[in-house]
Parts: sequence; structure tokens; C-alpha cells
Amino acid sequence: MNVSRIAVAGGVAASTVLLLAGPAFAHVGVQPVGEAAKGGYATVNFKVPNERDDASTVKLEVSFPTDHPLASVSPQPVDGWKIDVTRSKLAKPLEVHGKKINEAVSKVTWTAEGDGIEAGFFQQFPLSLGQLPEDADQLVFKALQTYSNKEVVRWIEEPAEGGEEPANPAPVLALTAPAEGGHGAAATDDDKSGEAAEAKEATASEESASSSNSDSTARVLGIVGIVVGVAGVAFGVLAGRRRSA
Repeated sequence: MNVSRIAVAGGVAASTVLLLAGPAFAHVGVQPVGEAAKGGYATVNFKVPNERDDASTVKLEVSFPTDHPLASVSPQPVDGWKIDVTRSKLAKPLEVHGKKINEAVSKVTWTAEGDGIEAGFFQQFPLSLGQLPEDADQLVFKALQTYSNKEVVRWIEEPAEGGEEPANPAPVLALTAPAEGGHGAAATDDDKSGEAAEAKEATASEESASSSNSDSTARVLGIVGIVVGVAGVAFGVLAGRRRSA
């Protein structure tokens, strides 16, 4: 098989992989900037690709989970888009930092003021969220994507654990373990013992370094003294010879 045949075969294989992988990434999704730790706050991006060749995406509506309402939701301005935040009254008030919260954000809507997301492009919509629940591993959002031709794609199907991805999956935000020392994290006796041991090791290391430096200094001074002594003896011998002469 010559080089040209290998190149053609490689190109066909790569194209096949792209075609098969494409649909898995061509839906509305949500990803944190860094991590979204339980009990903490996070910045997330809703990523919206345009899947139509003859229409632009002109609106995105994201509904928030009602089983884990979020007291704080702050959108970041996006050039060319109008942002509307909808708040709803909670059936059960939330307690955040000692205060009772009776309302929470139920939906955020981005509406294009221009052409929106054109074919072949995507747009990210950033949000600051908190306080994230401590008793959940993920948050499921439901999104509606509206095109300029009035078509509405409903990204609302919740993925089943261990099952195949649905045709129109809802954006899912995976939550990580609480950050150490942050919300929902408490120092255990083992952690404290470990910290004490580390501190003791650090102190011992500093003392050892200090002792080593002192020994090195003493050695240098001793060597310098010997050199000076030898030079003095040599000088005395030469002076004696000159007097005898």
C-alpha cells in the first residue's frame, strides 16, 4: 500500500469518527469553570451549538431544578443578548447564612438582539450559581432552544443511569466532593493529626537545615584559620632566612 492510499484511508477513518461523534456533542450542555463542589458556589457555562444550516439560534431558556432550588443565580452579560431572570416563590423556604429565602430563580432566558448564533457556531452563556446542594450528586436543568424559523428544540430528557443517552438530553451539572475547609467540609481528628505531624516535620526540617548551616559555617571558618596559620608560619620562616642572610 503506497503513501497516497494510506492518506486516503486515514482521512476516511477520521471522517467516520467525526460523523459518529458529532451528534453526541451537538446538544445544549453545561460545564463548570473549574469544579462545582457540593455546598459551595460555582461559575458554569451553558454551551449552545447551532445545529441548523438554514436558521440561527435566537433564544435560550434554562429552567432550574425545583427539588434543589438555588438562592443565588447571577448571569454574566453576553454581547448581543438580552437576559431575563424569572424568580418564583418557594413552597419551602431556604435558609442561607442564617437567613430565610422565600424566592429562588426558576428560569433564565437569553434573547438575541441581533442575528443570534449562526450556522457553524456556538455560544456560551455564563452563570454564577450557589449555594449548591450537599445532598445531591448532580443538578439537571431543562433547556429550550429557539431558532429564527420558529423551531423549538426541547432539551428536557433526563438521562437514565447506566442507560443510553436520550435524543434530546437535558443539561446535567455534575457536583464534586466538598472542597476541604469550604462549605460542607469539616476537619476530622485524622486531618488534625496529619496537620500536626506535617507541622512537626516542617519544624524538624528547619532545625536540621539550621544545624547544617551552622556546621558548614564552622567548617569554613576552621579551614580559613588553618590557611591563615600556614601563611603565618611560612612568612615567619622567610623572614628568619632573610635576617640570617
